[in-house]
Amino acid sequence: MIPPLPLERIRVVLSHPSHPGNIGAAARAMKTMGLSQLVLVNPRRFPDPQAETMAVGADDLLINARVVDTLSAALSGTLFATAITARRRELAVEPLWAREAAVELVNEAASGDVALVFGNETAGLSNDEVALCRRWASIPAQSGYSSLNLAQAVQVMCYELRMAALDPGSPPPIADAGQPASHDDVEGLLAHIERTAIETGYLNPAHPKRFPLRMRRLLARARIEQEEISMLRGMLTAIAKLTKKVD
Repeated sequence: MIPPLPLERIRVVLSHPSHPGNIGAAARAMKTMGLSQLVLVNPRRFPDPQAETMAVGADDLLINARVVDTLSAALSGTLFATAITARRRELAVEPLWAREAAVELVNEAASGDVALVFGNETAGLSNDEVALCRRWASIPAQSGYSSLNLAQAVQVMCYELRMAALDPGSPPPIADAGQPASHDDVEGLLAHIERTAIETGYLNPAHPKRFPLRMRRLLARARIEQEEISMLRGMLTAIAKLTKKVD
């Protein structure tokens, strides 16, 4: 069985798009570069004739597009996600430029589905949405006028992804590396950490401060694997049992 090509494993996620024309133009941009997975998070109008008009031959991507209610649902089943944003984010992991981010995504796609996330045309991505992604990246636009149209941003990134996929010089896989943890695995671990921190008295649920955000940032940097998730969750379960015995 022939394994999927990297581009076939890359989801393009549009979060809360407000203009159906941008959805269609994004689908067209994707198809010209060989990407096919389009996911829409709570679009204002879809399906819509304007989206079909702007797709120009990429109607199949619109027909097969998945529509979900939340970004977390859009990322379910992925191993890695990169948010595209022009704004510096507090407590976020270190950013990459678009070209570096494309190479990284293509390499991650060798192990499973990954996602490239774009925000709303007006507000972009919220801090909470960026926090759901392991990495964030920016397109190197002019500093005084860095705002790109949504479909144009999708076209730039899809081009960079195609160029990265065509480059045979990607680094070899790490020997004896485990299976990368999925978005769902990481979210489960984060919830388990927070629950254990509350049960042990370390965290006050009424005043969590930046604990959840810092833990999310730590795991994003760690590139954690499934085996490591299982190990940590087993340790957290043992800690919780020990705490109950002490009580």
